[in-house]
Amino acid sequence: MSTSTKANQNYFNKIAANYDQLFAKSLDALKIELQVQTDFIGIKKGGKLLDYACGTGFVSISLSDAIGQAVGVDITENMVDAYNAKAVSAKVPEDQRRAYLGNLLSTPPSASLDGPLFHGFDVAGVGMGFHHFEDTALAAARLAGRLAAGGSLFVLDFLPHGAEPHHGGLLAERGVHHLGFDGEKTRRIFEEAGAAGDFRYKELDTVIEIEDMPVQGQTMRRRLFLARGTKTAQSHM
Repeated sequence: MSTSTKANQNYFNKIAANYDQLFAKSLDALKIELQVQTDFIGIKKGGKLLDYACGTGFVSISLSDAIGQAVGVDITENMVDAYNAKAVSAKVPEDQRRAYLGNLLSTPPSASLDGPLFHGFDVAGVGMGFHHFEDTALAAARLAGRLAAGGSLFVLDFLPHGAEPHHGGLLAERGVHHLGFDGEKTRRIFEEAGAAGDFRYKELDTVIEIEDMPVQGQTMRRRLFLARGTKTAQSHM
């Protein structure tokens, strides 16, 4: 595991128990945004979702009315536990929503993710985790490799932005590698992954506000994009 991946894992393990409270306003806005974008993403009614870097599960929950099964995967044990605790609290059966500890981006990927449960997805996506991936081309390719033929890949993340004052230490602490993604860069990532069929990139109107970032008492404002593409070829990454 790389130093940055370990930093990311440590940070999210530390805040998992309070994550939903810390980012409540942002998560509410993101859920609403995803719920109105199901057609854009290409969600198949009753389909199977791979929610990668799932955290506490906002993507799975947001799309729950449209999908039949959500499989979350995260490298952070405490996030996986929080995801599953929320599913249990909501009385969602395990075969409809459950998260698992594992890393698709390691070489090789975690052996725990080898079984049939972790293949043949109708849709795979990353909600607000893509900027944490050191190698985004590899990430997209590994996710596309888990899709069924014609399945959809999507990414919800930040538009390009500058670093805030005093933000450098936080970037390293939280394993941040990218300050947003523009349409051209995102298209190339999807093309390299073999998932650029009917590629679309949309700048969203939603602005999320994260309080006490980068320092106590400050609010960080970020605009978002949503990108999607259909699997057209098998990547060899």
